[in-house]
Amino acid sequence: MADAVKEFNDYRQKMNDKILSEDNKVFKRFFNLDTNAFKEGHLDVKTKELLGLVASVVLRCDDCVKYHLESCHKEGFYKEQIMEALSIATLIGGSIVIPHLRRAYEFWEILEENAKKSE
Repeated sequence: MADAVKEFNDYRQKMNDKILSEDNKVFKRFFNLDTNAFKEGHLDVKTKELLGLVASVVLRCDDCVKYHLESCHKEGFYKEQIMEALSIATLIGGSIVIPHLRRAYEFWEILEENAKKSE
């Protein structure tokens, strides 16, 4: 289970590299827009990642949820903050997001477990 984060990141990187190697301006511009949107601006990076997490749960994108959970973890959020954000996402998204909430909770536990192992 601890390899779940590495597997996710390795696959994501491999496929992003393949997609971006195509001569497709739309792909390249969209990926660039996404990268730049989450940089420091009027909102700090930490806030933007939390917004990304909530939107990802509501939109039911498990890959996006994992990405933003890991980013939130790196930004120093603690479990209670993430759970509160996930509760807002569940409230907004409704019962249909509960399966995504389950997977998000599980992935957060893996992130925490990995962090403890690396201490």
